[in-house]
Amino acid sequence: MRGVFGRPLRRARRTGDRRTGWLKSSALGALALILPLGGSLAVPAATASAAFNPAGFDFWVDSSMGPIKSRVFRAADGNTGRVVYALDGMRARGDLNGWEIETNIAAELTKWNINVVMPVGGPSSFYADWNAPSNFFGINTGSGGSSGSSSGSAMTGSSGWQETLGKTSTYKWESFLTGDLRNALRDRLGFNPSRNGVFGLSMGGSAALTLAAYHPDQFSYAGSYSGYLNISAPGMREAMRAAMLSAGGYNIDAMAPPWGPQWLRMDPFVFAPLLKANGTRLWVAAGSGIPGASDVRSPMDIIQGSPLEALALANTRAFQVRMLTLGADNVTYDFPAIGVHNWRNWEDEVNRMIPDLSANIG
Repeated sequence: MRGVFGRPLRRARRTGDRRTGWLKSSALGALALILPLGGSLAVPAATASAAFNPAGFDFWVDSSMGPIKSRVFRAADGNTGRVVYALDGMRARGDLNGWEIETNIAAELTKWNINVVMPVGGPSSFYADWNAPSNFFGINTGSGGSSGSSSGSAMTGSSGWQETLGKTSTYKWESFLTGDLRNALRDRLGFNPSRNGVFGLSMGGSAALTLAAYHPDQFSYAGSYSGYLNISAPGMREAMRAAMLSAGGYNIDAMAPPWGPQWLRMDPFVFAPLLKANGTRLWVAAGSGIPGASDVRSPMDIIQGSPLEALALANTRAFQVRMLTLGADNVTYDFPAIGVHNWRNWEDEVNRMIPDLSANIG
C-alpha cells in the first residue's frame, strides 16, 4: 500500500497488543478532554477567515427537519458529473458552512472541475439520523454554545432557526444528505447522484466515512480529517457527550443509546469491513498535535487544539490498524509531523487530497 505522494506505508503489527494500545490511547485522550477542557471536542484554533464567497449560491431543500440550506459552487467547466460534499464540524452554523467561512477550498476544487456542495447547519449532529429531538427531561436547551466561526464552525443564523433545529424536530441528516438533497441536486441542477465524493473535519470526518460505508452507490470517495473514528473506545461517548453540551446544548442520548446497534453503526472502527468491501477510495488524516509556528496565535490555540488533535490522532491510528488488519488497500493515510486541530491544517489537507479525489469521482 502506498501513502501520500506514493511513499510506502509502514504496516502496523497485526497484534492484539497493538490494537489494545490504541484503545488505551483513545481512552486517555478522551479523559484529557473531559477533565481539563470540559470535553470541548472539535473546537479548533482560529485561522484567517475567507468568509462569504459570492461564487456560491444558496440551495434550499425541504426535509423532515424543515427547509435546509446548502451552498453550491459550480465546477469551472460547467460539468454536472463531478460532485463533492464538504461536511462541517461540531459547531456548524446556520448561515454558512465552516469550509466557506474559514477556507478557500471551494475556489480550488472548482478549478479542478468539481462541483462543491456545502450543507449548512447541524451542530453536534454527526450528520446522523437521531432517535428523537434533543432535550433534557423534556426541556429544550435553546441556543447554548458559542458562536464564533473559528470554533470549528459555530452556531446560529440571523433568523434563529438553527437554535431549535434538532430540538423541536428530530435530526435526520443522513436521510437528508442521501435522499432529499441528493435528489434535489439531480432534479434541479442535473448533478450526477452517483460516484460523488464526501469529506469532513472532526465530526464531519466521522460522518463522511459513515455515509460512504452505507451509501456506496452515492459515494465512491470519502475523506476524514482529524475524525473520531473509534467512538466505542473507552471514554469516547462521555467525551462526545460533553462536547455536544458545549456545542449547542445537545443530548447524545437522543442520538443513539450507548453501545447498541445504532451506536455501533456510527463507529468507523466497527464498520471498517464495509469500506473495504465497497472498495471506497479513502483519504484519512490527522495531525500530531504538536503545534507548528503558524498554529500558535494565542495560548488557547495550544490548550485546546493540541489535545483535541492528539485524541483525533489516537482514533485515526486505531482505525488505520483496523483497516490494515483487514488487508484493506483502498486508503491513503497522511499523518503530518506537526499540526493541531485547526482550519489551516484541514485546508492544507484538502489541497493534498484533491488530485486523488479528482481521479476517483464522476
